[in-house]
Amino acid sequence: MKEINQFTLAEAVKESFRTKEGSRFKFLLEGFIDHLHDYTREVNMTHEEWMGILMFLYDCGQISTPERHEFILLSDVLGLSALVDMINTRGGSTEGSNLGPFYLDNAPTLDLGGDLAKGRDGATILVHGVVRDSLGNPLAGALIDTWQADGSGTYPIQEQASGQNKYDLRGLITTNDIGEYWYTTVLPKPYTVPYDGPVGHLLRAGNRHAWRAAHLHYIVRAKGYRAITTELFFENTEYIDNDAVFGVRKSLIAKLEPVKKTDTLPATEQKPDAKCRFDFVLAPEG
Repeated sequence: MKEINQFTLAEAVKESFRTKEGSRFKFLLEGFIDHLHDYTREVNMTHEEWMGILMFLYDCGQISTPERHEFILLSDVLGLSALVDMINTRGGSTEGSNLGPFYLDNAPTLDLGGDLAKGRDGATILVHGVVRDSLGNPLAGALIDTWQADGSGTYPIQEQASGQNKYDLRGLITTNDIGEYWYTTVLPKPYTVPYDGPVGHLLRAGNRHAWRAAHLHYIVRAKGYRAITTELFFENTEYIDNDAVFGVRKSLIAKLEPVKKTDTLPATEQKPDAKCRFDFVLAPEG
């Protein structure tokens, strides 16, 4: 019988798995086991602390739904989401940023020049730019999946009880023959990440604020290129320097400018009050 103690237990656990030698799964699993056991010994974890962690994770699962993912939120506030985004930004593409807990598949199609806001209160902004490859060539037919909060800092998905459509303020836009996209929407406001669940308890326990800088979410795809998940922020706005989920990158901050009578703008359903330009860059697959 093997002698198992606190210093040999991790090896025994790893040996109990019959994982394929040299596989990525074996590498990830064994690394996780090593770090987990090292951490537990380092902090000299008590039974009460161990159970507290398990109950916290249980509570995250209890509050999670297809429309609210508390584990993604936990990853966001601990900086794990930001770290994965940073590691996986490569090939000269636009930097990645948080997916967030409110993404939904199957957003409605939005024509070029369409209005995402549908009459919501707030300043109307024109968002426009070009999707390019890493050599600067425009990408026709690229698909831009966008979603956002409204002018009060609320996602419609959070207000379904009051009759909001969860697919409002979401749209799928296809770039034209020269890679251009443009649409109007309401200028989003800062908001707090969901604060009524276990992640909110964690933030309060750590004396941390829950505010996110105002932003627009994007997933951009094109055939033959690596998709990017990112966010667009606005220069000189609140929380730009201390975003609660560490999503802001200098390269993702756009300048918001008032629209002038002399400006030549693309055709839009709604007249914008302000405009901002942001070009996306996709790197080839592989």
